[in-house]
Amino acid sequence: MKLKVVLHYLSLIVIGVGIAMLIPLLYSLITGSGGAVAFISSAVFCLMIGGLTRFLTASEKKQKLSIREAILLVAGGWIIASAVGSLPYYLSGAVPSYVDAYFEAMSGFTTTGATIFTSIETQYQGILLWRSITQWLGGMGIIMLFVALFPVLGLGSAHLIEAEMPGSQHGERLTARIRDSAKVLWLIYLGMTIVQYILLRFAGLMPFDAANITLTTMPTGGFAPTDLSIASYNNVWVEAIVTVFMVLAGVNFGLYYFLFFKRQPKRLFKNAEFRVYIAILFLSGTIISLNLLGQMGLSPGEAFRYGTFQIASIMTTTGYASTDFNLWPTFSKAILLVLMVIGGCAGSTGGALKVIRIVVLSKYIYRRLLMVFKPNTVIPIKVEENPLPDNIVSRIISLALLYIVLIAAGFMVMSAIGLEPVTAISSVVACIGNVGPGFGMVGAVENYAFIPFAGKAVLILLMLAGRLEVFTILVLFMPSFWRWR
Repeated sequence: MKLKVVLHYLSLIVIGVGIAMLIPLLYSLITGSGGAVAFISSAVFCLMIGGLTRFLTASEKKQKLSIREAILLVAGGWIIASAVGSLPYYLSGAVPSYVDAYFEAMSGFTTTGATIFTSIETQYQGILLWRSITQWLGGMGIIMLFVALFPVLGLGSAHLIEAEMPGSQHGERLTARIRDSAKVLWLIYLGMTIVQYILLRFAGLMPFDAANITLTTMPTGGFAPTDLSIASYNNVWVEAIVTVFMVLAGVNFGLYYFLFFKRQPKRLFKNAEFRVYIAILFLSGTIISLNLLGQMGLSPGEAFRYGTFQIASIMTTTGYASTDFNLWPTFSKAILLVLMVIGGCAGSTGGALKVIRIVVLSKYIYRRLLMVFKPNTVIPIKVEENPLPDNIVSRIISLALLYIVLIAAGFMVMSAIGLEPVTAISSVVACIGNVGPGFGMVGAVENYAFIPFAGKAVLILLMLAGRLEVFTILVLFMPSFWRWR
């Protein structure tokens, strides 16, 4: 394994994060909102360390990445980005310890949205803008961005994309070159971001709020610049716009390529995963609205308004709150917990298991049940009439099992450190699913500041594993991965 090659490309990520810090730095200087010194120090550190590392490893810049090196680069990229991205939080005094700063940064880049801030609105606006920027950068993928921007990463870029977005990506490649595909996806992502910002301004939000909400909606991140999330605005038009864009962000962005660039809208509506995704949203929204109507005494309009927003927020793993859903009936919260596990579509900015995998797992279970009384039956598992190869099916099953094992292990650890059951299980599910808020002491209007060091370390690992869909992280713990060849 060529570690110098990995370090060479990691230096690009450090430099990139440093350059991104210039945005909140300029905002802080122009508005005089404070925190500028922390951003100057952090940006200079990133540019110096990144530049020096790149200079010392310059001889490796034309080396092609192997699969193992690509995995290490992707995992290392997210770990290093969070490490340097946490510096503004720590140096500005926004958080009491570097561990808390790292937790906030990892939550941002992985678009989890779990925060350790006990009071958000009292923070420097530059710090809040930086939180939002980290989510926007992480939404489409840090490595995906660098593949799109830097031609040199074409050397092994297919391995990079596979390591950052592993799992069932069954379907044709968007363009002939990986770099061109990354550019197209980022262009769509940017375009939708701009449209949402304009609509939020028309809905009455001030520029700072509109920018932060937009930057954390499209990546399905959920870092709002207010203590009560979207509920702070109490604006039905804002909630409607955010709901629509959360749902759009939970769709496979590859389908937008065929919709906007190829003028093939039928591809969207014929997509099996998209149809199931919309059906789950509609069914869950209806059931919860009826539950709120019957058990909380809300009017039909209020039940529909809060029910549909929260369903979209949780299933797309955004994590915004338009009300304190921790106070909802147990049945409604149970539905939200299930949706935290399901998540959005593959190829979206959402987290969790993804709808397509739930579809495949359901078909697999159905096949196994048939084989109980028809053992000689041959039933291929199909998606849109296309049989799935056995290796993809087995990978989906393995991922689901590992996902459950990690949830169980995380639940045991969080329980061991003293969290009550509801808080323990929901914190784990919310972090591995990159949702953010859970129930109990980590509910919609609460935070993760009270969790001790061991718990935060576990949740950080779960956030990263969830964002990279388990395999890319767990393989690093295998001794055979590190054997030199």
